[in-house]
Amino acid sequence: MELLYKPDWAETKEHFLAWWAHEDFGRCAIAVTSPKKGLKPASPPAFPEKVEDRWLDFEYLHAANEFRLSRTFFGGEAFPLWTPGYPGWDFIPAYLGARVDLAEETGWVHPVIADGELADHDYRDLVIDPGNKWWLFAEKMHRFAVEEARGKSLPGIQAIGGCGDTLAGLRSTNQLLFDVMECPDHVREFEMYLMKQWMGVYEKFHGIIHEAAEGSTCWFPLWAPGRFYPLQNDFSYMISPRMFEDLFLPALAMQSEYLDYSVYHADGVMAFAHVDAICALPGLQALQILPGAGKPSPLHYMDVLKKVQKAGKNLHISIPCDEVETALECLSSTGLFIDTRCDTEEEARDILQMAEKRSRA
Repeated sequence: MELLYKPDWAETKEHFLAWWAHEDFGRCAIAVTSPKKGLKPASPPAFPEKVEDRWLDFEYLHAANEFRLSRTFFGGEAFPLWTPGYPGWDFIPAYLGARVDLAEETGWVHPVIADGELADHDYRDLVIDPGNKWWLFAEKMHRFAVEEARGKSLPGIQAIGGCGDTLAGLRSTNQLLFDVMECPDHVREFEMYLMKQWMGVYEKFHGIIHEAAEGSTCWFPLWAPGRFYPLQNDFSYMISPRMFEDLFLPALAMQSEYLDYSVYHADGVMAFAHVDAICALPGLQALQILPGAGKPSPLHYMDVLKKVQKAGKNLHISIPCDEVETALECLSSTGLFIDTRCDTEEEARDILQMAEKRSRA
């Protein structure tokens, strides 16, 4: 299948297959984007007057995606991904009945089981109502994405959340911090149940997009020939490695075994404390090391990056284009995925050429 906004998509797919298999294909995997050359400056579509329509107006989402995708150069393993962004309404707690407030940049959910002790709530009561407006809208959005992307880009599964963060959304982060201390067994049971709910949600959305995507992709811009999604637990930023392994690793193991391809999204320097446990997951192929806003480059945490590679896992990092050469000098290119952006298409093509010359197994 050819894509209008990614003429070399067939070759890119072959590179992804090699990367997932932890094979050397001549250079590291690298996704480099830039403004497409030869286009006149233009302003993106204006936000709708109503804040909610920033996320709910299909006409606006069509225009915003067409503007972004048609004006972007997708080099190396970068590819055009059709996405509505990160609104918050597509978070599993919303499907389970949580109220959502939409804002210009994201959305916020209100806990639905925040009162009382966690043991007061039966997790079996947490089921998706087929008539839930956010669930129905999510189905509609995924189908819209398939049609919008057809022949031009790839539709992705939305940011539906995952281990730890779903329960934090239902319970509130502050309350869950008490729960992990006061009733750890209940937290673990909730997590295992919610992961089964997650798998049902994923199965539904994957069933909509996988044929159009020739496999699957999602908010995390990697492509795989089977079921792919990132594992994450942003709540883990606030707990010890021992507690993480005891309460959340079982659900993450279940998730990694369910998926055909997965990468762990280690978001924030305090999350790096769990890298050893995450690397031990046999069903996981890769880790993303993301220091977080306001923190130094991932290259500042070279010991963590090398730990991932030593464990035999693939490594994903997002760095400025002027750090790519340093990364290639310090890290093995086998299993390495670099995400970067350049100011011009010429610079992006130069980065690709440099990656081919400087990559080392």
